[in-house]
Amino acid sequence: MFFICGMSQGKKLLDYTKTVICGLCGGYGRYQVFMTFRYVSVFFIPILKWDRHYYVQMSCCNTIYELNQEKGKKVSRGESVDISEQDLSLVQSGHRTSDWGRKQCSHCGYETAEDFEYCPKCGQRF
Repeated sequence: MFFICGMSQGKKLLDYTKTVICGLCGGYGRYQVFMTFRYVSVFFIPILKWDRHYYVQMSCCNTIYELNQEKGKKVSRGESVDISEQDLSLVQSGHRTSDWGRKQCSHCGYETAEDFEYCPKCGQRF
């Protein structure tokens, strides 16, 4: 007889949407809430989940915030919740969609949309 078990990390998109003006980029977007967790599975069926974290991703610039644990639990249970700026803490700053093709030199700050390998202003590698 054999026994198949494993440990992994999961991500689940939660059913919550709120349209807002982004405080970081000033764009019009919406909150997309998701949960990350670790789990143990037996025969590919998740048995035990722990280390749950709740995050909010902005649709306008892909900035990611960590959501207050209490509010995150309420969203995962399907309760009606209003998420405010005070419930969020910045995890990863994003960029607006129109800025994705742009490069910025970390040495002098020069920005370009060209596919240069080196900065044309100071010569440092992008």
